[in-house]
Amino acid sequence: MNQHPRRIIVGISGASGVIYGVRMLELLKEKGYEIHLVITEAGKKNIEIETDYEVSEVKNMATRAYDNSDMGAALSSGSFLTEGMIVIPCTIKSLSGIANSYTNSLLVRAADVTLKEKRKLALVVRETPLHQGHLRLMTMAAEMGALILPPIPSFYHWPKTVDEIILQTIGKVFDYFEIPHELFNRWEGN
Repeated sequence: MNQHPRRIIVGISGASGVIYGVRMLELLKEKGYEIHLVITEAGKKNIEIETDYEVSEVKNMATRAYDNSDMGAALSSGSFLTEGMIVIPCTIKSLSGIANSYTNSLLVRAADVTLKEKRKLALVVRETPLHQGHLRLMTMAAEMGALILPPIPSFYHWPKTVDEIILQTIGKVFDYFEIPHELFNRWEGN
């Protein structure tokens, strides 16, 4: 009964690997999605450190970008209909806020709303190694309905570039949201 089946929320937090979020935005835009974007302050910093993109360029890839402190934004209400939300990459701090319903930022509030409304939430958790606390947080979020999808590459499709590795993870997120794609070659057996 979703009246906006092509509307999706993307959160970019401050973990290493912000290029995953940037590529996600590019590909969702190509697919014609209405994209609502939240970037944390640490996410903005990592865009500057890890990519050739300006933060303004990344924001312009979205239909609308929000300040992470704007708790009155449409994303903070369940009445704002979406297909769901992708946090890519997802820091342990953001994961902790989501798992504990500690909604002190728009990114975490939007994720919390996504869960309470039983919409799809993909968390591309970018941390290694993991200690028990990290694993507990992932379990808590999964028990509430989130998909935990760390960017762990597979190599059966013989990736030749970093972008091919990135696209395989984005393809797994697209699979979860039932977005058709040809971002990687699927395993067809021996």
